[in-house]
Amino acid sequence: MDNRESIAVGLDIGTTKIVAMIGKKNEYGKLEILGIGKAKSLGVARGVVNNITQTTQSIQQAVNDAEENSGYKINDVVVGIAGQHIRSIQHTDYISRGNSDEVITQQDIQTLIDQVNKLAMLPGEEIIHVLPQEYKIDGQAEIKEPIGMYGSRLEATFHVVVGQASSIRNIVRCVQSTGIELSGITLEPLASADAVLSQEEKEAGVALIDIGGGTTDLAIFKDGIIRHTAVVPFGGNVITDDIKEGCSIIEKQAELLKVKFGSAWPGENRDNEIVSIPGLRGREPKEISLKNLSKIIHARVVEIIEQVFAEIKAYGHDDPRKKLIAGIVLTGGGSQLQHIKQLVEYITGMDTRIGYPNEHLAGNSGDEISSPLFATAVGLVMNSVANNTQSAYKLQASIVETPQPTITREVPSLEIQDEPEVINEAHEETPLVKPVKKGPEINESFMDKILGRVKDFLDNAE
Repeated sequence: MDNRESIAVGLDIGTTKIVAMIGKKNEYGKLEILGIGKAKSLGVARGVVNNITQTTQSIQQAVNDAEENSGYKINDVVVGIAGQHIRSIQHTDYISRGNSDEVITQQDIQTLIDQVNKLAMLPGEEIIHVLPQEYKIDGQAEIKEPIGMYGSRLEATFHVVVGQASSIRNIVRCVQSTGIELSGITLEPLASADAVLSQEEKEAGVALIDIGGGTTDLAIFKDGIIRHTAVVPFGGNVITDDIKEGCSIIEKQAELLKVKFGSAWPGENRDNEIVSIPGLRGREPKEISLKNLSKIIHARVVEIIEQVFAEIKAYGHDDPRKKLIAGIVLTGGGSQLQHIKQLVEYITGMDTRIGYPNEHLAGNSGDEISSPLFATAVGLVMNSVANNTQSAYKLQASIVETPQPTITREVPSLEIQDEPEVINEAHEETPLVKPVKKGPEINESFMDKILGRVKDFLDNAE
């Protein structure tokens, strides 16, 4: 049965890390994570691949880790896509049905979606998602589910997500170079939204802000429908770069400072709080004021949040009918920065919470997987589960078969692993003793034959 169970795999290709996650739905409908693999992301800048070889190697490492942790072999994956080249547009289209006496079916909706997929884009652009929002049948508006209704003209408003064709092809090539196929491509903020948002929040109106290493992704929902998506080309990396420049330290130290002592709210630190950083190659240690560190972080985070807030305003948040009652949900690695929730509330005036993907995870999932850091990866696995994919198969059968031929009952398994060739000859005795025994046996039998012949010869001679 194990080989036939529906196993889902998500691959999050981020700017700072690449995560491969294998999971399946348990009997309670929750997501059970079977294995996770992480690798430092090399060859990706601001969500876009800029070095095929390095990215392929990082993907391979993450996939290998996930396979070792889970005991499954990966066939195909759902990949997340982000980057500054992503944009979204609103589009309205319609089809005229030949027979209005027949009910509207899924096939009619698919025909309409296929029609939108043929839209002419700017040169070098490609449609990633066509997401229906609301339908209109023969002029009757605000229909969310048209299947089963009658009508001759089916019209719909679509949220169309567009990206650069070359960037999409580069991601596809990196994944396929590792011997894995793509079962789907999903916009990363949509995957994160699946992992951390509740249906009530989507109905009330909510803005999901996913602060990653190279980009900050935004997805806005209202009335349970995706209304706006955007990708801001700044993330945690620019904060680290500012710390590196402002404190004259190396990148590794800057990242550690940000994670361990960083705060987005300078007023929280006293003037006499100081961290000592080891000097390079015997140089004197550097002393850095935590208040100054917080000021550097604060300035950059404010810039990122203001850009995202501009996108929220562009959606029309100020319009009472479009108001986001559930406020903002922060997720991604950047959301773990101290006091960022308070700063976002201060800048936007909207209720804010940190989004964890644990709502959809099975109870036995570790704390690490429940971190906002893995929200996108969890969302991608959920996306793969929804497609009922068989993205991996269990390796147990093949692992068990390999050691079987070398196992013998008389010898401990330790000796089998150490010296597989000697066992069949030596059985329970050590290899050194056996040849010594064989030597005299061979010599005695040979001498017996010679002596026997000499004795026969002498007897005959008499």
